[in-house]
Amino acid sequence: MADKSGSYKRDTNYIQTRITRDGEDGYPVEAHRYRLAAARACPWANRALIARRLYGLDDVISVAMAGPTHDERSWTFDLDPGGVDPVLGIHFLRDAYTKRFPNYERGITVPAIVDERTGEVVTNDFNQMTLDFGTEWKEFHRAGAPDLYPEAQREEMDELMEFVFHTVNNGVYKCGFATSQEAYDKAYDELWSALDQIEKRLETRRYLMGPSISEADVRLYPTLVRFDAVYHGHFKCNRQKLDELPNLWGYARELFQTPGFGDTNDFVQIKEHYYIVHTDVNPTGIVPKGPALDGWLTPHGRDHLEANTWGDGGTPPPPPLKAEVVDPANTPLHVEGR
Repeated sequence: MADKSGSYKRDTNYIQTRITRDGEDGYPVEAHRYRLAAARACPWANRALIARRLYGLDDVISVAMAGPTHDERSWTFDLDPGGVDPVLGIHFLRDAYTKRFPNYERGITVPAIVDERTGEVVTNDFNQMTLDFGTEWKEFHRAGAPDLYPEAQREEMDELMEFVFHTVNNGVYKCGFATSQEAYDKAYDELWSALDQIEKRLETRRYLMGPSISEADVRLYPTLVRFDAVYHGHFKCNRQKLDELPNLWGYARELFQTPGFGDTNDFVQIKEHYYIVHTDVNPTGIVPKGPALDGWLTPHGRDHLEANTWGDGGTPPPPPLKAEVVDPANTPLHVEGR
C-alpha cells in the first residue's frame, strides 16, 4: 500500500505469538504439532523454508505449500488434491487466521505457523520465526546443524539484517509499488546504494558475516534469487541485472548450489505469483518466458575466499523430503528426495 506521497508502506504488524521452549505464550516447542504454511513464490516464506532445511526441522515441522496465485482474500492450497490442505483441511489460509482471530483484518501472509491440533494460526512474524527455529528449537536440530545466529556476531548481524531488510528485501517492493516518480526514484537510489555496499562487502568475505553461512545470508538470498526473474523488470529495479554484479552474482550462485538454498526455489511459481497477482503493476497478466536459468549452475568463482561453510562441526543438510522436491521443469537444479 502506498501513502499520499506515493511511497510503499509495508504493514509490519504481525502476530507476535512465539513458540518457545517454556511455552510462555501458550505454544511450547513440540515435534509434529505445528505446520508451516509457506509458498515457494514468496521471499519471506523462502527464508523459513531454508532455515527449516538447514536446521533439519523438516522432519519435525510439517509444511503446507500454498500455490503461487491468489486473489485479495488469501493464499490458497490449490496445489493439493481438491484444493484442500490434507492436514489442516482448508482451502484458504485465511481460515486458520480467522479461527483464532474471528475479526482478523490484517494481511493473510506466509510464512505462518498453524497449530495442527486446533487449526489456528500461531504466528506470521517471519523475522522472529527463523530466529526461533535456530534458538528455541535446538532440541530438535539435526546432528551437524549450523549455528546461523552465533551470539558473538548478533549485534553486528542484527544491524546488517535491519539494513538489508529496509533497503533490499523491502527495497525492491518500494520500487515496484511506488505510485509517484519521486518515491520510486528515492527507493531505487537506496536499493542500488545498498547493493553496491554489499557488492563491496562480498569482495573479501565468502558470506555476509565471514567464512560461514549465517541468518543474514538466509535473509538476503531470497531477494537475490528473484532479482533477474522478477525485480529487475517487474519492479523496475533495472540499473543492472544480478549477473552483472560479479561478487553478488558469484555469492548468489554459490548459495543456489548449496543444499538447503537452491533446492527450495521454483522459478515458475515465483514468476507466476508476481506477474499474475500484481495486476496493478502488470495488468495484462502476461508471464515472461525468461530469463534463462542455466547460469545458476555455472562455477561461482569464490573458492579463493576463506570458507567454513557450515561452521565448526557443521554439515550440509540431507536432501529434501521426496514430497518437497521442486518440479524439475521449474528449476535448473535437479535433486533426488529422500
